[in-house]
Amino acid sequence: MLVENVMTPAAGLIKISPMSTVRDALKLMKENKVRSVIVEKNGEHGAYGLVTFKNILQSIVAEDGDIDLLNVYDVANMPAFSVSGKLDIQYAAKLMINSSIKRLLVIDNNELLGILTMSDIVGVLMDSVEEL
Repeated sequence: MLVENVMTPAAGLIKISPMSTVRDALKLMKENKVRSVIVEKNGEHGAYGLVTFKNILQSIVAEDGDIDLLNVYDVANMPAFSVSGKLDIQYAAKLMINSSIKRLLVIDNNELLGILTMSDIVGVLMDSVEEL
């Protein structure tokens, strides 16, 4: 099965500017009940990023940071780990496990197609068990 058949499409994802404050990111996460937001690329040839609760907490603890002074760019993983939509999910799962990450952006030709999470992959496994 391919990543593109399992991912959450880009249309449903929450995005934020890299220059927004961390407070803005937390507000978006709370409003949308998500644990991460996509950081938009800062130009045609820029990179997409990902900011998670973990990034935010690490930065605040490490820097004694004020969430109003820290920008999303300061705390996000940029560029984010990404895979092609045409990749078999077993390789995406292996990358997640080997890199200790829970989310991969799905990017082709430097355009965001969606996001693949561990939950997406586990959901496919659970569906396959039910079919047996």
